[in-house]
Amino acid sequence: MSSPQPPSSTSLAALADPPLNQIDAAAMDYFIIEMVATLRESAAVATARAKKIEQEMLEAGLIPPPLPVPTSLKKDNSARDSVTSLVSRTGSAAGKGTLDEEEEPVRQRLEAIGMHVGSNFSERLCRDRPMFAETLDAIKFICKDIWAACWDKQVDNLRTNHRGVYVLQDNSFKPITRLSSWESRADAMKRARLYAAMPAGIIRGALARLGYVGTVVPEITSMPQCTFQVKLPKGT
Repeated sequence: MSSPQPPSSTSLAALADPPLNQIDAAAMDYFIIEMVATLRESAAVATARAKKIEQEMLEAGLIPPPLPVPTSLKKDNSARDSVTSLVSRTGSAAGKGTLDEEEEPVRQRLEAIGMHVGSNFSERLCRDRPMFAETLDAIKFICKDIWAACWDKQVDNLRTNHRGVYVLQDNSFKPITRLSSWESRADAMKRARLYAAMPAGIIRGALARLGYVGTVVPEITSMPQCTFQVKLPKGT
């Protein structure tokens, strides 16, 4: 009886790097729309459950009542709704505006999904590349390779102050290109905020896999343009 033959190098390569499975771009657009809607409903249920438990604990005297919010920290209604920065309660990012309280859990979930996707993209695309010698080289990798893999184009403009702050501008950002609202332009901008959360996570995840841990703040001032401000610690 003959002994089994060892697998060929070709078959081993196929196992290590299987062929890509592609889907229609429209299918991905529909998937993201349904994903955002599903996570919004799920987050609303989770938030309502947490508030109910907190209220029961307050009534039972198990936790102290919340402190009143100072007037200076209350939401400024005069702020432009067209400017968005996705700010989490943990202070992971800072910007000019905030999401509504009920949308913050959705943003956190979308950003977490984006970080997982971005880290995997970065690992796959950097498989045959040497380590980046400069931070700017890693940012350029995000602007070219990651952007092309995710959104079929490159970043339109990249600016930096050479002190750890990079501004990536996409004049026609694909995830928000088709967003609209029959109610108002402000409502369309509000919807665009959530759709910028997952891309921000993709950028953070890709940078984290490369060894750069920082913050990514999306800003939308004129749809479909979207700007991402990336802040990395000094010395990285």
